[in-house]
Amino acid sequence: MTVVCVIGAGAGGAAAVVELTLAGHELRWWNGRHATIAPFREAGGVRYEGVLGEGFAGPAVFADSLAGALAGADVAMVCLPALAHEAVAGALVDAAVSCPILLNPGHTGGALHVAAVFRERGAVPPPLVEFSTLTYVARKPDPGSVRITGAAGCVRAACLPGGEDALALAHTLYPTATPVRDVIASSLANVNLVLHTPGAILSAAWVEATGGEFRFYVDAMTPGVARSIATLDRERLAVAAAFGHELPPLVEEMLAIGTVDDADAVARGDVRTAIAGGEANRLIRAPDSLDHRYYCEDFGYGLVPMLELARIGGVETPYVTALVEVASALRGEDLRSTGLTAERLGISGLDRDSLLELVRATA
Repeated sequence: MTVVCVIGAGAGGAAAVVELTLAGHELRWWNGRHATIAPFREAGGVRYEGVLGEGFAGPAVFADSLAGALAGADVAMVCLPALAHEAVAGALVDAAVSCPILLNPGHTGGALHVAAVFRERGAVPPPLVEFSTLTYVARKPDPGSVRITGAAGCVRAACLPGGEDALALAHTLYPTATPVRDVIASSLANVNLVLHTPGAILSAAWVEATGGEFRFYVDAMTPGVARSIATLDRERLAVAAAFGHELPPLVEEMLAIGTVDDADAVARGDVRTAIAGGEANRLIRAPDSLDHRYYCEDFGYGLVPMLELARIGGVETPYVTALVEVASALRGEDLRSTGLTAERLGISGLDRDSLLELVRATA
């Protein structure tokens, strides 16, 4: 049994509490906003339905403070959007965290970002592990329950140097976590930066006009959006290759995760059919506004750090650049400055070799 401090009471955190409790681990649950976790606390746990079955599961402890949640924990698992990582990292410093940290998900650059926050605060980062994507497809139909429509069949997992034991521990919690060489590979295996951003741009007017009254992965997955996704994906794979990584194309990665079901469509390279036919995402609604995380997170905290890696790796990424520029206009902010920049990642001034030295343990 592993004692796990789960940080975050959104759909991902709730799903993690369910699965890990059912697996026999001891869960200690904390969320920064009391109102988000209050319905679960009042009920004593989480009502759940979906691929993990149907029932009720609760943590051993609803913690009143982060320090209380961390007491005795073997690992602190952060299940929050990348937008929350900076504040959570600061709170972990203040709580004098001593156990490893698992970012589920790490999004793009999560481990580097959290480590940079620790160093800025004058603290030594604990062992850090990041997953490429959240281990669940989940939504909260109401504040006290979670519907889990997918559990990842594969996520890419990597650690910063010194986190090798923590990476092994993460694998015991999630046996489908597949280790990759470094956090550049896990960060660029983040499917959301490819899956969400072209469709978010190309359906933005529809989002604003309808408040998201359509299915993002089905109705908005037109031939043009699919071609745009394929173009973006080629640039992502080129950036990965510049650092020595051969990552699978998007739909192959989604097939491994379990959010794409049609292996024949994947084999044909039919992006539209593969994505639109995935059962896990089929009923998920589109963003309800341009303040949705597909706009706030996946551009500034997905494509912007990818652009920083591309610059360091010497790779031209004209389509990524164009998407970020259009998203900046839509959002009314310069995402190249407000997003996850090289400075915030702690990699400013590094070249390719020095970045690889930073993220890879010496033999």
